[in-house]
Amino acid sequence: MHHNKKKVLAACLAMAIVASVQAQEQIVHPDINYAGTPRDLVIGGFNVSGIDGYEDYMLTGISGLSVGQHISVPGTEITEAVKRYWKHGLFSDVKISADSIVGDKIYLHISLKARPRVSTINYVGLKKSEKEDMEKKLGILQGGQITPNMIDRAKILAKKYFDDKGYKNADIEIQQRPDVTGKNQVILDVIIDKKDKIKVRHIYIEGNKYLSNLRIKGGLFHKGAFAKTHEAGKLSTFLKSKKFTPERWKADKEKLIEKYYELGYRDATILKDSVWNNDPKHVNVYVKVDEGKKYYIRNIHWVGNTVYNSAYLSNLLGMRKGDVYNQKLLNKRLREDDDAVSNLYYNNGYVFSSIDPAEQNIVGDSIDLEMRVLEGPQAHLSHVRINGNDRLYENVVRRELRTKPGDLFSKEALMRSARELASMGFFDPEKVTPDVKPNAEDGTVDINWNLTQKSNDQIEFSLGWGQTGIIGRVGLTLNNFSMANLFNKNKEHRGIMPIGDGEKLSIGVQTNGSYYQSYNTSYSTNWFGGKRPIQFSVGAFYSKQTDVSSNYYNSAWQNSYLQSLYGYNSYSYNYSNYENYYDPDKYVKLLGASIGWGKRLRWPDDYFNLSLELSFTRYMLKNWRYFSDLMTTGNSNNLNLSIAINRSSTDNQLFPRRGSEFTASVTLTPPWSMWDGKDYKNLATNPYSANYVREQQEKYRWIEYNKWKFKARTFTALTSAQKCFVLMTRVELGILGSYNKYKKSPFETFYVGGDGMSGYSSTYGEETIGLRGYENGSLTPYGSEGYAYDRMSLELRYPFLLGNTTIYGLTFVEGGNAWTETSKFNPFQMKRSAGVGVRIYLPMVGLMGIDWAYGFDKDNNGSKGGSQFHFVLGQEF
Repeated sequence: MHHNKKKVLAACLAMAIVASVQAQEQIVHPDINYAGTPRDLVIGGFNVSGIDGYEDYMLTGISGLSVGQHISVPGTEITEAVKRYWKHGLFSDVKISADSIVGDKIYLHISLKARPRVSTINYVGLKKSEKEDMEKKLGILQGGQITPNMIDRAKILAKKYFDDKGYKNADIEIQQRPDVTGKNQVILDVIIDKKDKIKVRHIYIEGNKYLSNLRIKGGLFHKGAFAKTHEAGKLSTFLKSKKFTPERWKADKEKLIEKYYELGYRDATILKDSVWNNDPKHVNVYVKVDEGKKYYIRNIHWVGNTVYNSAYLSNLLGMRKGDVYNQKLLNKRLREDDDAVSNLYYNNGYVFSSIDPAEQNIVGDSIDLEMRVLEGPQAHLSHVRINGNDRLYENVVRRELRTKPGDLFSKEALMRSARELASMGFFDPEKVTPDVKPNAEDGTVDINWNLTQKSNDQIEFSLGWGQTGIIGRVGLTLNNFSMANLFNKNKEHRGIMPIGDGEKLSIGVQTNGSYYQSYNTSYSTNWFGGKRPIQFSVGAFYSKQTDVSSNYYNSAWQNSYLQSLYGYNSYSYNYSNYENYYDPDKYVKLLGASIGWGKRLRWPDDYFNLSLELSFTRYMLKNWRYFSDLMTTGNSNNLNLSIAINRSSTDNQLFPRRGSEFTASVTLTPPWSMWDGKDYKNLATNPYSANYVREQQEKYRWIEYNKWKFKARTFTALTSAQKCFVLMTRVELGILGSYNKYKKSPFETFYVGGDGMSGYSSTYGEETIGLRGYENGSLTPYGSEGYAYDRMSLELRYPFLLGNTTIYGLTFVEGGNAWTETSKFNPFQMKRSAGVGVRIYLPMVGLMGIDWAYGFDKDNNGSKGGSQFHFVLGQEF
């Protein structure tokens, strides 16, 4: 019995083993019959092929399937997984099959083929600038995968781009071809035939009675309601664009209705409009208007105003009974103008206020307006944050702000703060815009100043050519210097360099060896002591100019004379050999120092500044022939006090669009001749006298003069756009007077003409004044001194690039002159010129530029100005 039990147990075990083997039967590459009965299987694993460079788990994740998941075979789960791969868009072929089925587990094989990548994009039929625009618009990147949707989208975007440019007939074709140099890569050829721009042939207007066709279309010298839609082939549109685009046409239809509203036709509307082809290059446009009647203002009634009375608000509004109902003007006087009614509230903290005009009654052609005022509470500033500043100490920035926590909100203070930050020179002026965030819950306002830092330190290394050869200059200007950090007195000191306080330190050296040497250094701050806007400056300089010997001039003059007679140049070899003519016994030396103080004024307004400067200069001459009529040998001293009042309200240092600058100054020396008891009328009058040199030294030991100058510039933006034409006007004049007509100063005279780049000539003690179109100094007669000058300019500017790097072009007309006697000064007796130029501002270099000018008149030496090139290096005034 026991033996039989063992046989039964063995038989059961054998049956179990057979069942297990049958259950684990493996079917390789099974044929799935989609017409058969679905089986419930469990995913046992995945095998992915066809794609390199990606982990398998990333590719299987796209399917939405996972190991251990129950699926029906055949069933919808595999179908949905394939759809997910197609929807992903990066695959050109997708297959999911079964590698094997082991029992109730199925092992899937996912076979993928990636869409090709773009190796090269060729743009055919486009300019360089258009290619750059197309690259940005189309969004197809080199190295990216390409899809059919991407190609279709690129065609639509390209078509729209050229439609907007006026090329409505442009053909766009995008072709793919295999790149034999790379696996699974294609070359895209974007082929564009722009054809001709579509222009407007005829504009048909119907229904207009009060607004004539001329006032709608515009003329040669008349601006019409249509700003960008003009008829081709007519003299009246010679200087206007005739290109047609749907956007331009839509905008001009809106401008037409705005024009009617401006003239009081509040009911004006466009009944219908259409556009049709006139020929392959032109379209005709048609518009029919219903003008309605013209309306006038009858009564203006204010409601809700408690802070300001109605009479005051009406007077500020400036629109009265009987005026045309000009909705454009109404909006400007309520909201847009600097002195608009809403700004009256904003400047006194009512940031949550609003003024909404409502048409209360309409009787015939008259309208009663009700100005509904919601004043709300006065808002104070809660948080004022400064972002983007990492070079200046924060207190240096905050002291320029007119918006401080706890102050009443003021739009005027906000705009003034923006102007002050832009004028500091440490931030990109084009990006100084306040981010104002009103907090209605607590009635406060937060202001975020998001600034873009820029470097304004300058390093200069330049070479020039003078009478005695190459002249080199090396200069360093630190505009963010900190004197406190130099002596480790600033607790906020950040690093090794003494920077952070926005002070200015300048050091410069200029030389060409033995003949000329110049050294200068200066320090200035606009916040002396750090608490008040007090200006303080100190400076010192030394220069030495050595003359060449008389042999050089005799040789040059003699050979030049021979050349004019006989046509040869025998001195060309020695002309540049200056070393042979070095004469150390002929020189002029200048040694000087100055100290200045200034203060921001509150009257007439706080754009005014008063500055004082006390300076001393010692002139040391030996056999210096340039002042032969006044002084050739000896020492002169110049002790003077300068008093200047200036006002600057420009909105931008690099490219001003609005505002003005002016400076009025007087420089005075003590009137030495009034108390020294010398007879200057008979002193140093005879050059043949044995005492002539001694008398010259006695006469000019202490020079005296009174110097009066005025300079002004205005800037007017001709449109409201950021990039716009700007008209700059300039007027300046100067007079160097004397206390005693027999003791006129040989120094501090005006050297007029040319580029004016040197600003102040330390070589001869002259002030250099530029006048383009003429040689340097040519408007000061040779051998004489300029004791009076004037200069007037009109300059039209346009910016090509704004920001840290600023580039703008200009065209100008200019006039000016110089006089040897102040009594002969005539501001309208000018030497005229005109020309064009360009300016480039680079952060580490400063302002550079070049002008071409043509002088129309003869200079004061008898030569016509003619064609001249002038170079600019440094700030202009």
